[in-house]
Amino acid sequence: MTAPQKTILIIEDEPHIVLGLRDALEFEGFAVLSATRGKEGVTLARNEGPDAVILDLMLPDINGYAVCEELRRYNPLVPIVMLTARSQESDKIRGLDAGADDYVTKPFSVNELIARMRAILRRAARSSVAAPDLYSCDTWSVNFSNHTLVARGVEHPLSFYEVELLRLLVERVGQPVSRDDILTKVWGLEASPTNRTVDNFIVKLRKKIEKAPDKPQHILTVYGFGYKFVA
Repeated sequence: MTAPQKTILIIEDEPHIVLGLRDALEFEGFAVLSATRGKEGVTLARNEGPDAVILDLMLPDINGYAVCEELRRYNPLVPIVMLTARSQESDKIRGLDAGADDYVTKPFSVNELIARMRAILRRAARSSVAAPDLYSCDTWSVNFSNHTLVARGVEHPLSFYEVELLRLLVERVGQPVSRDDILTKVWGLEASPTNRTVDNFIVKLRKKIEKAPDKPQHILTVYGFGYKFVA
């Protein structure tokens, strides 16, 4: 029996980008829905339940941050990849804080974006059939199966890549893990000198886990190499 076709929702107002993505995704076997406005995209997502969302940051009515937050309110687990023309780290971190699982900066490689979508959907499928996976440390605990973290009495939703990154670090507690290794195992990407993806997600996790994010006790930087989790 063949696996059911996965549906990708594109929320993007530039017709040539939508057309290019639609052609490429349909060629790869995905079903594609599209919306040119944020509110339209939220409604479409609610009604159709896509398996993943490609979301542009700059939309005619409301920005991608607001759309992402609204999508997360009713579906905390659907993978969301944000498209942005902005290259500033602060904009990317804001997108991650709004609930995006990943981001791609324009201009982007369609093949890379599709590879990211495939990787995130494969990992999401594996996570959905896994038994509940709980881990507690200090004043916080994480449920890897339902993507939630409770720290000092406050519950935080976790994006897909936050879960996978934290899981990898916890599995290797006390061991330095290189950025290259994290990119390969969590994102399925090759490292590049300009890739700050791992660092941005570390910043996001520290905000939720650490009592003082600027003086972390659990997710430590191994300078010139990567990160280490300390229980």
